[in-house]
Amino acid sequence: MQTRRIGDAEVGAIGLGGMPMSIEGRPDEQRSIATIHAALDAGVTLIDTADAYHRDANEVGHNESLIADAIASYGGDTSDVLIATKGGHLRPGDGSWTVNGSPDYLKQACDASLKRLGVEAIGLYQFHRPDPRVDYADSLGAIRDLLDAGKIRFAGISNADPRRIRLADDILDGRLVSVQNQYSPAFRSSEPELELCAAMDIAFLPWSPLGGISSAAGLGSRFVAFAEVGAAHGVSPQQVCLAWMLAKAPVVIPIPGSSRPETIRDSVRAAELELSAEELARLDTV
Repeated sequence: MQTRRIGDAEVGAIGLGGMPMSIEGRPDEQRSIATIHAALDAGVTLIDTADAYHRDANEVGHNESLIADAIASYGGDTSDVLIATKGGHLRPGDGSWTVNGSPDYLKQACDASLKRLGVEAIGLYQFHRPDPRVDYADSLGAIRDLLDAGKIRFAGISNADPRRIRLADDILDGRLVSVQNQYSPAFRSSEPELELCAAMDIAFLPWSPLGGISSAAGLGSRFVAFAEVGAAHGVSPQQVCLAWMLAKAPVVIPIPGSSRPETIRDSVRAAELELSAEELARLDTV
């Protein structure tokens, strides 16, 4: 698989989003472990998670623990795997989402994630979502403190606009390495952030790049051009979508969610799919 960079770490151009393996409708643990192992076998070296990726109130960090178990039980070398997790977004256990961007909470959340992942330092720690009750600079100050303390190797932000990207990089003393925003054929409003990340040489990690858990399978029927281009290459419309994103800028690293070995294997093959300028232009108009 071709590689890209997050900070000074080299990672595969396609990552794995762990969320579908831990929320509502999740598969059994055996299939989830098999999915993570299949990703590692395919060359995936970026795995995305969050402490809020869980279903029930009493299982905060379910996905982090699942990934830690999968890494520990994998028979191959995992020294180059970068695990990215996030703090500041919460699920009370009733299906809703809340936020907490207070510095004290973020530091506590990071400590808890460290224990669940079983590492001395988290590879990439990202502020999950702005809290309107807390000054953004204060929240990012906590991330900076975690970076300075060596509890995290790299720092990133998620669900951020251009102003917050610039502010975060300033607060982190130029050490912002990633921005994780929603981006897909159905959600193009993060293109200004993508372009800014390309200009600043910051990794841009599209979440729900295939449209989300409930929509990914139907991407080709919703956006026919992706299916038609896929048919011309003998590949899935999902592969075409990810290849289209990779062509946007060298900083783009999609993190499609997966809960089956078959889907992550298909996604990884997008890194080797070359689309013509005409095909890319056509997909851009969708």
